[in-house]
Amino acid sequence: MSSAGVDLYEVLGISKGASKDDIRKAYRKAALANHPDKVAEAEREDAEVRFKAVQEAYDILYDEEKREIYDAHGMGAFNGSGEPGMGAGGPDLDDILAQMFGMGGMGGMGGMPGGPQARKPRRSPNEEQKYEVRLEDLYKGKTVRFAVTKNVICSLCHGKGGKERATARQCATCDGQGVRQVLRQVGQFMSPSMVTCSTCSGHGEYFIDKEKCKKCKGKRTSEAKKMLEIYIPRGAREGDKIILEGEADQVPGQEPGDIVFHLVEEEHETFRRAGSDLTATIDVTLAEALTGFSRVVVKHLDGRGIEVTHPKTPGEVLSPGQVLKVPGEGMPVKRGDARGDLYLVVNVKFPDAKWKPSAAVLEHLKEMLPKPDAPITAETVDEVEYDPKGNLDDFGANDPEGGSAWEDDEEEGETAQCATQ
Repeated sequence: MSSAGVDLYEVLGISKGASKDDIRKAYRKAALANHPDKVAEAEREDAEVRFKAVQEAYDILYDEEKREIYDAHGMGAFNGSGEPGMGAGGPDLDDILAQMFGMGGMGGMGGMPGGPQARKPRRSPNEEQKYEVRLEDLYKGKTVRFAVTKNVICSLCHGKGGKERATARQCATCDGQGVRQVLRQVGQFMSPSMVTCSTCSGHGEYFIDKEKCKKCKGKRTSEAKKMLEIYIPRGAREGDKIILEGEADQVPGQEPGDIVFHLVEEEHETFRRAGSDLTATIDVTLAEALTGFSRVVVKHLDGRGIEVTHPKTPGEVLSPGQVLKVPGEGMPVKRGDARGDLYLVVNVKFPDAKWKPSAAVLEHLKEMLPKPDAPITAETVDEVEYDPKGNLDDFGANDPEGGSAWEDDEEEGETAQCATQ
């Protein structure tokens, strides 16, 4: 239904001042009265035409922007798919643009890139999706097999869409181009663009219902399950692409596009990665930090235990936050034998409340451990009480002016301004 002389208000049986609620009620009534399933077989084709007319009238009038365009330009401003654009038999797009913007002489814009004469793409679109991968799999590499459901060229009609002896009809809506020029409202202006023809789904031709392929129902493709396999190489990292060439949905007359997986690295509970390097925190006791140890401190991504012997030189101690660099135990580098480094951050675990040493043990420790610095001298000395479980989050919380004395100048200005309002 794209005739410029069609009155959409008359199709729905409503007045031009009808509200959205009136339009919705009228549409339900008209759609029920003209539904093809509610009439005899002989009247079905006519009912389908009337039903599509009712649907298009509702789509345009219920949308406030489309309704405004229709009221101003009529059906000549639409393309037969319910979208603003050139309608069959209606004003030329050049005429509308000339009226609105003083433009003209563009020949239907056929010479512009992407115009109706533009060729269809040689390849169907790629399918892009994210794929989450564990750090272990990025370290060792992994082959993944999975099942997908994709569109393939119909095996019965071989992508024709119709029965063997049926002949497709050229789409009148797009004149066989598969695309239409439309006008889209951008703010207060109308902007021309291209859309796929909804009547023929971009094919430029179609089959009537009784001549459509029984398997694909005229869609030219059907769904099929297929097993696919991807290989994640050692050393792959977040953002890398794994491409399955030609495995996207098939489209008649086009080469199939690719399925592109974008790797997303899952967060690991032990290791953190930066390029080809790894870091992990290891816990050592105070006794180990002072006297030494030789044991497995972390389980690597391939299951190996990483053993560390400390100290290298007798008498060395480990400090909290000290970093032990292990060359060659980081992530593998793609397409090579090199590896990054592993950085182990030392966390010294001090004894907890369960440790109850005797007075003799404590005196012995005082004798063995380094002595404190020289005492601080002061004229007056006060012995104070203290809370051994203080929380630094409380620092500044009791400030009567709202917290820490350190405030941003802009925030102070905003506060003062709010106070005067």
